[in-house]
Amino acid sequence: MLQRLFIFLFISFNLYSFSQTSQAQADSYYKKGEFKKALIIYENLIKEKPYNYNYIYKLVDIHQQLEQYNEAQNIITAQLKRNPNPVMLVVLGYNSQLKDSIESANKLYEEAITLVDDKPNYIYTIAKKFEDYSLLDQAIRVYEKGKILTPERDYSIQLARIYGDQGDIEKMFENYIEYVDFKPNYLNDIKRAISEFISENNENESNIYLRRLLLKKIQQEPKPFWYDMLSWLYVQEKAYNKSFIQEKALYKRNPESLDRIIELAETARKDNDDDTAKTIFNYVLETTQDQTTALTAHQYILEIDTKDADEKGLKQIDETYNNLFEEYGKSLLTIPLQLAYGKFLAFDLKDTAKATSFLKESLKLPISVYRQAKIKLLLADILVLEEKFNEALIFYSQIQAELKNSTIAQEARFKVAKTSYYKGDFDWAESQLKILKSSTSQLIANDALDLKLLITDNKFEDTLQTSLKLYAKADLYAFQNRTDDAISLLDKILEEHKGESITDQTLYQQAKLYEKKKKYINAEANYQEIITDYRDGILADDAYYYLAELYNTHLAKPEEAKALYEKIIFEHQDSIYFIEARRKFRMLRGDSIN
Repeated sequence: MLQRLFIFLFISFNLYSFSQTSQAQADSYYKKGEFKKALIIYENLIKEKPYNYNYIYKLVDIHQQLEQYNEAQNIITAQLKRNPNPVMLVVLGYNSQLKDSIESANKLYEEAITLVDDKPNYIYTIAKKFEDYSLLDQAIRVYEKGKILTPERDYSIQLARIYGDQGDIEKMFENYIEYVDFKPNYLNDIKRAISEFISENNENESNIYLRRLLLKKIQQEPKPFWYDMLSWLYVQEKAYNKSFIQEKALYKRNPESLDRIIELAETARKDNDDDTAKTIFNYVLETTQDQTTALTAHQYILEIDTKDADEKGLKQIDETYNNLFEEYGKSLLTIPLQLAYGKFLAFDLKDTAKATSFLKESLKLPISVYRQAKIKLLLADILVLEEKFNEALIFYSQIQAELKNSTIAQEARFKVAKTSYYKGDFDWAESQLKILKSSTSQLIANDALDLKLLITDNKFEDTLQTSLKLYAKADLYAFQNRTDDAISLLDKILEEHKGESITDQTLYQQAKLYEKKKKYINAEANYQEIITDYRDGILADDAYYYLAELYNTHLAKPEEAKALYEKIIFEHQDSIYFIEARRKFRMLRGDSIN
């Protein structure tokens, strides 16, 4: 008995493996357009499994590809006699359509649609077959019937997709929103689907449709997910103040966590909407009872205030930090604030001695190895700020030894390379950067690759490496917040080493520093020079993109911006800016983004 069972299983397994291999071979022929070869294999497969609908559909399709419509019809009608599946009526109708028997085709389509009333279980398969044949109007009619006949299943998601394909954006949004109401857990999936159709432009037609629908829903039935979607829409439009209104409404309905509001504030801050970010963080301070949350809000407000503070403002910020330490103490709880204050003392107040002393006191607290590493990393940065490079390297190396293979260890290795680069030890820097190219942190890996390319491309320009050393010194000045000194040193490279391979990199770096100083006309001139003289260099697409951003954001020249985005679209398809350039070009052109 066991022997017979073993033989049966062995034969079954081999037959299954044979059919799988045969189908794969047939599919390969099909994809190559070798339909006659595919046909032979499928005819053999269907002899083994005459009721396999996948084989039946594929055979019909192959005959149609070969324009053998009568042979296809014979297979379909034989199957209908064997099993009156209404989906086959759609298949038969499409075959008639291919034979130019439009009247016959439409009759069969109507018959299939009518059968749905008595056989609602076939709604999805019939509609899907209409979709397969791009008969979208018929598919819509079946799905709409399905919404009435089987409301527990809801076909809004399928309808939304079809309406999107047809360009009927308003009906697409209506159905997506209906599906959110049916399955709120799918809210994030719907956001992703909708994101393809909206833009930053709040006057974009698609944005207007969605906004109106959501506002109407909030008026009719103020469910939390409508506020959530409207808040999300405002974020896409960068209208963070309007998003905040929706988030407050959500929080009042469910005052359990301020995480969403804090996340919105951080998004606004990263996008340089400092006023809205401060407003939101102040709301957090007024609302929260949690000390950690309050400290986070205080820290972000102080960092925003530091950006453009004058000497008097910096003193006030210093006082605020110290008042917070008096209120909350210097403990594990305030370590993030202590790090922020240490950085403020060194990089903004330029008091490196006080910063170092303060952070060394923080190291005495009973904190984790990871937190110690964060403090040591900042202490090492301060040593670089003071140009005490060898001492800094010791700190960075300690971190690497204590937290091997961690992200912070990789960050420390990158800083070792950067410090060696500042010193002019380009060979050692390069050896460290080679290791970091495969870093688990994509940001570190990208930075490492950029710096390695800079060194490799320019270290052989002359035996003394004069221009590269000057560039590294300017880079150090930029790190030290000595922006004017960095710009002057880059000017020296442009005057004394013009035409060398480092020239375009110098122009680019100087342009970014001009932007930091809000000297947009100077930055524009640098980008223009890169485009004119180095259009075949690796920084051409960077120059096109950031000059377009200048025109679009600061210099009020949308037409010039549009032309530059278009350059990237048509001449730099492999650029990392391609997707953003295309999106912004279409927005400036006034397209409905879809």
